[in-house]
Amino acid sequence: MFVLGNLIISIAQILNILLDIYFWIIVISALISWVHPDPYNPIVRFLYRVTEPVLMPIRRIVGNRLGPIDISPFVVILIITFIQRFLISSLIEIGYKLK
Repeated sequence: MFVLGNLIISIAQILNILLDIYFWIIVISALISWVHPDPYNPIVRFLYRVTEPVLMPIRRIVGNRLGPIDISPFVVILIITFIQRFLISSLIEIGYKLK
C-alpha cells in the first residue's frame, strides 16, 4: 500500500505546484489589467487565454456589484486557497495514512 500512498502524495504535491503557478498567473493578470496593456502583446494574450475561461463564469455569477471593480480574480484566489488548504491537505494525509 505504500506505493499507492506515495502516488497520492505525489499527485497532491504536483497539484499544489500547479495551483501555486495559476495563483501567480491570476495575480499578474490582475495587476497588468490596471495599466491597459497592448492586447497584441504575446504575454498579455497568453494571460488572457489562461485566465479568462476561469474568470468569465465567476464574472457572470458575481456581476458588477462593486461598480467598476472586478473582484473575480479575488474570488478565484479564494477558491485556489480553499483547494490548497482543504483538498490537497486531505490528499496528503490520506497518502501518509496509506503508507
